[in-house]
Amino acid sequence: MTGRVAVISGGAGGLGRALSLALRADGWRTVLLDQDIAALTPAEGEDALACDLTDPAQLEAACGDILARYPRIDLVVYNAGVTQIGPFADLTETLHRRVFDINYFAATAMAHHFLHPLRHSRGTHLAISSVAGFSPLYHRTAYAASKHALEGFFKSLRSEEAPHGVRVQIAAPSFVATNLGRGAALTDGTRRPGAAADGVDYMTPEAAAQVILKGLRSGQAMIPVGRVARLAWWINRAAPRLYQRLMERNIAQGKG
Repeated sequence: MTGRVAVISGGAGGLGRALSLALRADGWRTVLLDQDIAALTPAEGEDALACDLTDPAQLEAACGDILARYPRIDLVVYNAGVTQIGPFADLTETLHRRVFDINYFAATAMAHHFLHPLRHSRGTHLAISSVAGFSPLYHRTAYAASKHALEGFFKSLRSEEAPHGVRVQIAAPSFVATNLGRGAALTDGTRRPGAAADGVDYMTPEAAAQVILKGLRSGQAMIPVGRVARLAWWINRAAPRLYQRLMERNIAQGKG
């Protein structure tokens, strides 16, 4: 792994920073993309670029800058995202589309920019999804839908890129405590990941990063991250109705 380069979107957040730290400890260089990097002081072996991933011109410029600095890219981590918490009855179409713009379309646009560089290096696309990407989650219709779409895209891309020697992996954390105490909605009604007050069995970003990178190294196609994620993955596959009842008991009734 020594000398390889990873690009991480959402790099200024808790999980993005934890992934960068763990990768650099293994000898990687990392490039962090985020809309706001004002509070970010890059460490040795780490670069940071400000970019609104939902702005096509900004994304194209940022990816071009990265490829000019680093002709070889070995790993792209699609970590940027927002959550949206509340009943569908109160969800506006504008906000619904905004969640998809950030969680889905920004990631697929970024994947397109790095498609050929990763083919050249026989590298890896690593999508950071969620338990909500493979199962229902109370009061998160837009968020769950966007993460389901993200998983569908990258699972399908896996078959296309395999002949080029490129791996496509998906990590699905449950609740990662990246923004606890910062739960206020942003101006468009979304929230930062890890800000929800109704989560169950939170993990630290550092612990989540270690699980994700262990799965990355072993080539694991789907990486459930944390005890809740592992249980949710197996229960939802084996008994979806049971999973829905358990989820509602723990989230809707117990916390919501």
